[in-house]
Amino acid sequence: MRMRNPKDKDEVINSCDFFYDEFKDDKPIHLEIGMGKGKFILEMALKYPQYNFVGVEKYSSVASVAIKKIREVKPKNLKILIMDAQNLGDILEGKVDTIYLNFSDPWPKDRHAKRRLTSRNFLESYDKLFKGRPHIIMKTDNDRLFEYSLESFKEYGYKINKVSYDLHSETQDNVETEYEEKFSKDGIKIKYVDVSK
Repeated sequence: MRMRNPKDKDEVINSCDFFYDEFKDDKPIHLEIGMGKGKFILEMALKYPQYNFVGVEKYSSVASVAIKKIREVKPKNLKILIMDAQNLGDILEGKVDTIYLNFSDPWPKDRHAKRRLTSRNFLESYDKLFKGRPHIIMKTDNDRLFEYSLESFKEYGYKINKVSYDLHSETQDNVETEYEEKFSKDGIKIKYVDVSK
């Protein structure tokens, strides 16, 4: 369910001074598609200052919540975009080292499969974003989306570097999203895959 527009959404967005333009250094760029309320991308930027991070969110109402959160610390290695992921090539062509797909909409109906962020048409659109070797890391709570994604990655020529059907039982070094925290507390196992070509 989509969240309601915060009353101060426009003011927050208009006053944001960390929209993506260009980074002033050549650190590797890590991109989260569908950053939601920004917890993951902000914590990653703080934890890994040796990388630059870009968070993309399609919905301005959600992005405004992320902006408030990021504005409190404003790390220099984090910028955001409010746009549809399919248009990212216009801005980030040949610049991205790693893409994160965290708890993307599963689009459960078969007729909506092309909307999944791991469908062939999205994987094709990511190709132009990568600077070098394509690298994607995905986390989800949804079993069907996970199985679909594993097949989609393989069919598109990705090699699976690491896969987990219960991430939290296997690693302590994990930055969680808001959804991930909630699902974990409810006892739902988090699925994880790291792929590259």
